[in-house]
Amino acid sequence: MAATRTLSEADSASLLSRYGVPMTESCRARTPDEAVEAARALGGTVAVKLNGSGLAHKTERRLVRLACSGDDAVREAATSLLAAATDADGDVDLLIARMVSGSRELVAGLVADPQYGPCVMVGLGGVLAEAVDDVAVRLAPIERADADDMIEDLRHQAVLGPVRGEPAVDRGALADVLLALSRLAGAEADVRAVDVNPLVVERGLPIGVDALVETWV
Repeated sequence: MAATRTLSEADSASLLSRYGVPMTESCRARTPDEAVEAARALGGTVAVKLNGSGLAHKTERRLVRLACSGDDAVREAATSLLAAATDADGDVDLLIARMVSGSRELVAGLVADPQYGPCVMVGLGGVLAEAVDDVAVRLAPIERADADDMIEDLRHQAVLGPVRGEPAVDRGALADVLLALSRLAGAEADVRAVDVNPLVVERGLPIGVDALVETWV
């Protein structure tokens, strides 16, 4: 099997953004002081993450600090994350991202099937994604009608409606995410897999807050 490599979260998000996948605003930083400046530029509460191409499963390794508000909190998070990096992680820096507020999480992505080629997927996401296992998949390229059908295929349709005072998911915006992934699949032949998880629903609109892109070497 051919070798693969994983892009950093920042590089993954940058690639996805180029094709139209909405990603939360973020800045990179090398030092705690730069992290503070980045957080000030973003405004409000931020997430601070260790960022690098050798990093995966950051949450399990406690390499993410959420809801950091104020200079002291950001500086402390940045300092502790940089101290937690190991030689095996390679060249790392920090990713400072705006905290996205929403009670619902979806997942979207791509996977290159060895027999059929790239497939677009969407489903319920977040920490319960594997347990719930509610996903829809189509071979790329897809059209608008295919994206709409994928959303309709999800079993837990109530999650897409109004929930706890939040508006229903904008299905057109969610379909746009799937179409963007389809365009990426057609243009980036070296991409093996894409995982946008979670895709948080904020005021009805899906926004990617974490992304991982795997490419063939």
